[in-house]
Amino acid sequence: MIQSVKPELVFIASEMYPFSKSGGLADVLGVLPLTLSRMGIPVAVITPLYGRLSTSAYPLRLVCENCPVGYPWPTISADIYQADYQGIPVYFIDRGEFFDRRHYYCTAKNDYFDNCERFIFFCRAALSAIQRLDFPVSVVHVHDWHAALATAFVYFWRQHDSFWADVKTVMTIHNLAFQGRFSNRLFWNSGLPDEAWNMDGVEFYDSFNLLKGGIAYADRITTVSPTYAQEIVTPRFGCGLEGILAKRKDALVGVLNGVDYSVWSPGQDTFLEQTYDLDDLSGKAICKKALIREMRLAPNLENRPILGFIGRLRGQKGIDLLLDIIPALMREDVGVVVLGEGKPAHEARLLDLMEKYPGCLCAHVGYTEELAHQIQAGTDIFLMPSRYEPCGLTQLYSLRYGTPPVATAVGGLKDTIVSYPLPGTTGFTFAESTPAIFLQCVKKALTAWENKALWKKIQTNGMRADFSWNKSAQRYLELYADLGLKK
Repeated sequence: MIQSVKPELVFIASEMYPFSKSGGLADVLGVLPLTLSRMGIPVAVITPLYGRLSTSAYPLRLVCENCPVGYPWPTISADIYQADYQGIPVYFIDRGEFFDRRHYYCTAKNDYFDNCERFIFFCRAALSAIQRLDFPVSVVHVHDWHAALATAFVYFWRQHDSFWADVKTVMTIHNLAFQGRFSNRLFWNSGLPDEAWNMDGVEFYDSFNLLKGGIAYADRITTVSPTYAQEIVTPRFGCGLEGILAKRKDALVGVLNGVDYSVWSPGQDTFLEQTYDLDDLSGKAICKKALIREMRLAPNLENRPILGFIGRLRGQKGIDLLLDIIPALMREDVGVVVLGEGKPAHEARLLDLMEKYPGCLCAHVGYTEELAHQIQAGTDIFLMPSRYEPCGLTQLYSLRYGTPPVATAVGGLKDTIVSYPLPGTTGFTFAESTPAIFLQCVKKALTAWENKALWKKIQTNGMRADFSWNKSAQRYLELYADLGLKK
């Protein structure tokens, strides 16, 4: 049953689990609004109606036909559909030529050529839906570059439109590397005033930067871990936007992402061969046997460590570092399981190594939710050699599944992993993203694995760690309250 009170807090995002998902953004949108709703906040989410949309369990109904948008030409409009997701309304922006495609943002070869137009349209349509449906909105919370320009539109509209006069905006950066940078010509009919085109606005080296616009005009800027908030105001991690982020540092805060333990918990995970928990870890060995069968690993690996990697096969995630050390790992008599897709060169290299080490290195190029859960449960050590990591969710999952992570000490990984040999160790971290240092850290974890009492202590420390959304949602509530949202 959808909440009867109209939403005062509206999320705008390009994906939301369980309807659409390409990464952690969807997971966040699938649980943060729910958590806030259960805390008593009238909330709604607006997202695109993609061609690839999972709505079979959530019937859609048309709530607004021909909602005016006026971009990219005056007569264009959108249809707005609504679904009930565990008590909160989710609104879908429907415009077939923009969203009825096989993929969300790109093909295997390239980004869609009209992504700028698609997501300007999405921002304007989402705001138009809020006004047309007459939401008593206090705060609009937008996520990543796809929704970022909504903050700029609100900033300028509230100067002359009474509907937006008291509306505040929050911009969350999930990954600063993805900015939505396009040709400057696309700015001039976006609907933003000419004054937005300046070095403190949307202009970025004579290009139109959608994320920069979100940063420039939001009332508050958040990112998904405290350490990442500190990192992105520096040249090393700022991706060229460190200047404007430093300028807006007083509005910037890091709020650690959380985990939906109703989905990611080995004690109730329906994807697993056998559930297990902190009090009885015996089911993890059964899950390991099942993973060996599923991935066609050598049977003798039942008694040796199996290392797991889940993530995009791109430089950010350090997949090249893992591929570089595979020969050395094979000499340690371990198994390696990889799940992900990404850069074709990395995919090809991974498949070549699989042929070289059959039964010891196994990969699934692509992504399935079921296999992601099975890898978390069935492996012994989880690998996250990221060059940067705004928050990371997979290491939080691995902690709960008793699979200690080996990770780079950056961003959210630094915030969430207690590194060996510190008291309360939950995993292993390393400082430099080089194959040699990564391998050295993996070997440290393998040595600890041999000490069964020590390893069980590390496992149970991680399984006890609480990264549920309640604490993070409370921090967002405080931020919204500062902007005028009343609970």
